[in-house]
Amino acid sequence: MTKRQQPQSSLHKSQEAGYTIIESLVAMIVVSVLMIAIAPVMAYSVAIRVQAKRMEMATQAAKTYIEALRSGALKFGGAGFPIPAGVGVVLADARVPTVGETYCVDMDGGGCASSSNKDFYVQGAWLNPDSSITGGDPTLKGYQLLVRVYRADSFAAGVTLKPTRTATKQSVVGSGLGDKTMPVVEMSTEIPPPTVDSSAYRSFCSRIQDPKTNAPSTTACQ
Repeated sequence: MTKRQQPQSSLHKSQEAGYTIIESLVAMIVVSVLMIAIAPVMAYSVAIRVQAKRMEMATQAAKTYIEALRSGALKFGGAGFPIPAGVGVVLADARVPTVGETYCVDMDGGGCASSSNKDFYVQGAWLNPDSSITGGDPTLKGYQLLVRVYRADSFAAGVTLKPTRTATKQSVVGSGLGDKTMPVVEMSTEIPPPTVDSSAYRSFCSRIQDPKTNAPSTTACQ
């Protein structure tokens, strides 16, 4: 007596059966492990994009500040005008500012506030070794200008700004969301006097440094 053969339709049903519970659990575990591995990379890339955008906006704020000084729109004695670096001080060693010594760049239309993550505070510091204008109006003979752009939350309670001469500079790569104790952007330039005369020319020559010695040039005015 021969064995009854299993119907062909039953064979097809068994071959088309779905995944088992164990196979589904293994698949979920594999996907979870992959997501855990990828998540930090995704978060890091987002942080880099945010910091890059912040540095771009801070650079625009610095350029706007410089143009305001060059055009005379921002005048000596007015709010946000550069502070003196001091006698015998290298411009890069200018002290960190208080919020009252900065220029507000309102990026969100609600006024500058230390709780904002969009606004900037711009610090300017000027240097001219001409002793006749120390503490006076530097615009008469021109000056070297240092510009630092800080995030608004750099002046929040409990934040202590670092001296930028010794601290690590901001960078897009490896900076994440950035260090609020440091300026986002720092740059320097020369602000010329409104009218050039012999005294302004001599003052400018005295500020020109020899790139080899970092000392005032002895041949610039010859």
